Amino acid sequence: MQVTPTLSIIVPVLNEAALLPDLLAQLQSFRDRGCEVIIVDAGSDDGSAALVRKREFTCLMAPRGRAFQMNAGAAQAHGDVLLFLHADTVLPPAADRLVHDALTRSGSGWGRFDLQIEGKSRMLPVVAWAINQRSRLTGIATGDQALFVRRSLFVTIGAFPRQPLMEDVELCKRLRRICRPACIHVKVTTSGRRWEARGVWPTIMLMWRLRLAYWLGVPAERLARHYQ
Repeated sequence: MQVTPTLSIIVPVLNEAALLPDLLAQLQSFRDRGCEVIIVDAGSDDGSAALVRKREFTCLMAPRGRAFQMNAGAAQAHGDVLLFLHADTVLPPAADRLVHDALTRSGSGWGRFDLQIEGKSRMLPVVAWAINQRSRLTGIATGDQALFVRRSLFVTIGAFPRQPLMEDVELCKRLRRICRPACIHVKVTTSGRRWEARGVWPTIMLMWRLRLAYWLGVPAERLARHYQ
């Protein structure tokens, strides 16, 4: 009998107390089906860690920075497959089955979901469409797309690079050298708060400038200062 690989969902958080009740409620259904859920806090001062522990979820502490947090979660995870989820992103209800089926069908060792962005701006569906198309063409995904990877492959490539920005892009570049991603057309839903706070067009231009600079070799540490 074939055994279904176990899934560990790893979520980096920093001052996300407002989002945590809904986040943990959606993750409870995955935990009920046997998935491991690990929340990694980076020193929140809004009671985030206490909220996680009150709901009896595993809560780890790590240095600030998604790469450091996700690596800390991966180091403690027990699943055969690791899924990295942003706190403001909602998985489809059957995400665990979709991941298993995608990896099995494609023969790949990693992948991502298509994305939709929730918000008021009419440009957000266009932004999401462009992200999905770019990801499909290039084999590079963003952290908003709920990246997942077999643990053995994650270890082989050396985990997330220890850098403050573009850690998701760099991870995908390393994974892509080994195999193309499995692309799940079912969408995760991420918040448009970042886009709406800065303005959709200014955010688009900022992200393209940062990506171009990164591809041209500008260090991630320098780019992080511009992003902030």
